[in-house]
Amino acid sequence: MAVIKAFKALRPVPHLVSKVAALPYDVVTTKEAAEIARDNRYSFLRIDRPEIAFDDSMDPYDTKVYEKAREILFSMIDEKIYIQDDKPCLYIYQLNRQNRIQKGLVACASIDDYLNDVIKKHEHTLPVKEQDRMNHVNYTEAHTGPILMSYRENVRITEIIDNWTSSHNPIYDFVSMDQVGQTVWIIDDPDTIEEIVNLFAGIDALYIADGHHRAAAAVKVGLAKRRENPDYTGKEEFNYFLTVIFPDTQLTILAYNRVIKDLNGLSEQELLEKIKESFDIVYKGEEAFIPDAKHSFGMYIDKKWYGLKVKPGSFNESDPVASLDVSILHDLIIAPVFGITNPRTDERIDFVGGAKGVEELEKRVNSGEMSVAFSLFPTPIEDLMAISDAGAIMPPKSTWFEPKLQSGIFIHSMSL
Repeated sequence: MAVIKAFKALRPVPHLVSKVAALPYDVVTTKEAAEIARDNRYSFLRIDRPEIAFDDSMDPYDTKVYEKAREILFSMIDEKIYIQDDKPCLYIYQLNRQNRIQKGLVACASIDDYLNDVIKKHEHTLPVKEQDRMNHVNYTEAHTGPILMSYRENVRITEIIDNWTSSHNPIYDFVSMDQVGQTVWIIDDPDTIEEIVNLFAGIDALYIADGHHRAAAAVKVGLAKRRENPDYTGKEEFNYFLTVIFPDTQLTILAYNRVIKDLNGLSEQELLEKIKESFDIVYKGEEAFIPDAKHSFGMYIDKKWYGLKVKPGSFNESDPVASLDVSILHDLIIAPVFGITNPRTDERIDFVGGAKGVEELEKRVNSGEMSVAFSLFPTPIEDLMAISDAGAIMPPKSTWFEPKLQSGIFIHSMSL
């Protein structure tokens, strides 16, 4: 059963929260982070991307970089830019993107639930990225970026959250630089906190939607601290990590589209003939083909769009991974036709988050940078959960969650 815990959040003073809050470290480049933070001394990117304090020759994994993150965080605490609640609380975090609202619960999750597979995963993690986040946690003594998680909706939890937001004033209410409404309420009533914690204790599983590296790093840091403190009780803050948990009915997954640099020596007609072996071509025209159901794909080449529908029997429909659209596209086109077997490392393929729309696909092909683009139907949250339940791994770049959680609004300190 799922364990969640209230905590004493470090959070910005209300009049500065819009300046502090920033996009997650892994969705902006170092260059972008430096530009965003250049005229904003409060930007959390100065902590999340501390390499921007140095010139381009600095190794972003150098010890000095993590020391800079610690220095900036603790100076912001000393300057009272960050305050800490005086008792453990839960928080409600509402995102409003294009009038679509989702409400999540900000809490701490248990590293034991991660180890015991109550918290389920669907991605492999890379050691270098894990180590980066472990260093960041160790030097700042805090979890600074929340992990996005989900669960199969519990009607009573939704009811409590809705009732609280309708009867209490928010502590924050602003629009972030990516034009998403950010509203936060604090749940400080012990009885309400206890009821929510007990309700989560009846939930079978939590699912990591985004933040696998941060979660893995938090767990490894927690285990190391247990070894350093053999008399630990399990109540110490290092036994928990920061998360925002949304019901599955409220999460928005956008398509994660693909662009390919060249046709692997094929002509356009030869490419189409190979595609016809496994797909029916159901559309051809200048208007973008945006799939509206699973197992259909758009292809853009030479200023033309094609609609592709996979033929029955071309893939293993009983396999939850093989039947994902990203797997079908890879197994039937990207690997055999284009010769791209490892999309993680092959520089001939790139991935375009659905928030950028098909216009970005057309732009990259029309510019000559890429030769062909594919639009996909978004991976349903039910498929993510089914794969996680099976203990399987999704292909890389299978899901694009939008909107992104802002960093810097909540910090879970392990030392304060």
